[in-house]
Amino acid sequence: MKHIVQVDTAQQTGAMDSQREWNMAQAREGKAKADHDEMTTRLAAARNDRARAKLDVDTALSNKKLAEASSDTNKINVAQKDLRTAELSVKAADARLRYYEAYRNWLKISWRNEQEHMYWREAQFELQKAQLAQKNNIAPKGVTFANFPKQEADRGKRAQSSKQKSESGKGKAMSAREEWLKAQQTADQASGKPSGFPDPMAGAATAGS
Repeated sequence: MKHIVQVDTAQQTGAMDSQREWNMAQAREGKAKADHDEMTTRLAAARNDRARAKLDVDTALSNKKLAEASSDTNKINVAQKDLRTAELSVKAADARLRYYEAYRNWLKISWRNEQEHMYWREAQFELQKAQLAQKNNIAPKGVTFANFPKQEADRGKRAQSSKQKSESGKGKAMSAREEWLKAQQTADQASGKPSGFPDPMAGAATAGS
């Protein structure tokens, strides 16, 4: 609705404020998409880490069989310890996968939430312009002013519903994170060194630290 440019700028404050909110919502939607895409890449890397951990178990099993065949008690003890460490690493890798998957699922829901919020802010902006046009007796051809309040209300409801879904998804991701942290701590204690795997829900913090 370009016709409001002829309206005195002092009357356009509400519309300009709504436009700023819409612009900010668009920026947040873009950030949410970028976060989701980045987590998709991290998830692929985590799957590769899990595959390597499984190979370590296979290697440890082979070494244990060789140690048992040698009847060397020291070698057997070392091999058993290495196998246990490898098995704990696989459990931690599985838990990290579940965590990353839950976190990405939440990011997807959050992205959708930002989209709905963006559409709502756009509807608010359009409503402000429509009200301004009506107030100044501007009636663009083909524009039905009665449609704007309903559109804004409908999109507002969708935005609120989407927000609730996002909060639920976050809870699931947090639960999966706690399970991973425990499994990773146990695996790190067995190996005697911190893993340093990224913990995306804790910023720069890493498991085992």
